Amino acid sequence: MTKRLAIVLTEGYADWECGLLMASARHVCAARTAALTPGGRDVTSLGGVSIKSSGAAEDAQPADFDVLVLCGGTIWQSDDVPDLSAAVARFVAAGKPVAGICDATLALGRMGLLDTRAHTGNHPSELRDLVPDYRGAALYRDQPQAVRGGGVITASGAAPVSFAREILDAIGLGSPELFDYLDMYGNEHRKAGG
Repeated sequence: MTKRLAIVLTEGYADWECGLLMASARHVCAARTAALTPGGRDVTSLGGVSIKSSGAAEDAQPADFDVLVLCGGTIWQSDDVPDLSAAVARFVAAGKPVAGICDATLALGRMGLLDTRAHTGNHPSELRDLVPDYRGAALYRDQPQAVRGGGVITASGAAPVSFAREILDAIGLGSPELFDYLDMYGNEHRKAGG
């Protein structure tokens, strides 16, 4: 059965954070991706890429998708934060993974999902400083790679490679060949000659 990924993109989404995930899912894994947006409105990325919405993020159903992914961007620290709590709760209740990268981890923190699960984010103090009810500091992993804990996947905005890897593995698309392919995108971080 073909896997389906619901990718939530908001106005001012960060182009680089879900681009590799979406391309790898479609091109390498023969999965399907849908760009869902708040209210089903078309959005434009930080880099100026306009996206035609495939539907309202608020209406995402676990029966239709294998994972719900929240892409980071400027909206998550603004007064225009979309309320995706009902959609996220549906995926969690259905035992389907939910993922957030960069400032989208703030949304997961506001929903209380990071209080009881291992997670990461942009830096250790961001969740404490911007989410008053956050209670998961003891479970925060200060590391550059994505973290998967209790059905929730988190990553800093600088970790799109491991974020893609964790998501694709969580929905059963992981393989040594896929991991080798994704690892190639991290090669630039190796020291020259090493």
